Amino acid sequence: MLTYILVGLAVLLVVFFITAALRPDDLRVERSITISAPAALAFAQVNDLRKWQEMSPYVKNDPAAKYTFAGPAAGVGSSVDWAGNAKVGTGRMTITDSRPNELVRFKFEFFKPWYCTNTTDFIFRSTGSGTEITWAMSMKNNFIAKASGLVMNMDKMMGESFEAGLVNLKNLAEAAAKK
Repeated sequence: MLTYILVGLAVLLVVFFITAALRPDDLRVERSITISAPAALAFAQVNDLRKWQEMSPYVKNDPAAKYTFAGPAAGVGSSVDWAGNAKVGTGRMTITDSRPNELVRFKFEFFKPWYCTNTTDFIFRSTGSGTEITWAMSMKNNFIAKASGLVMNMDKMMGESFEAGLVNLKNLAEAAAKK
């Protein structure tokens, strides 16, 4: 009887590893929102890392996290390192591309609780009634990320954070437009 249980567990483990290995090599999470404000107001909020905490959906996870800024105040080369509790971890975010009122691209590096890197874009498109903003994150899935994806819905988990951050950005930009 014990032999059958062990063989069954081994088969389940093999199926799990094969299924994980066959998952896509790339992960992309993307959310958009339309705001009633010019792109310049939202762009300025995203392009200045010292303003990031005002819109970040992650700040509430550790209000006592420590932030260290480097490089220029805004734009390419601007970076921030953070160190916080287990929910926030430690990492660095650096602006790698900045095109006024069009795009801000970041390199995110997470050091703890796990190591990974990704590219994150904020894309701004003028519409008839304001600005459409897209927050998109792309990363390579290593085996651990593929296996995690079998038990966690990364699109849902990260997408909810992106949606909350976009609502914060919308509120900030629309309030600035009313001034």
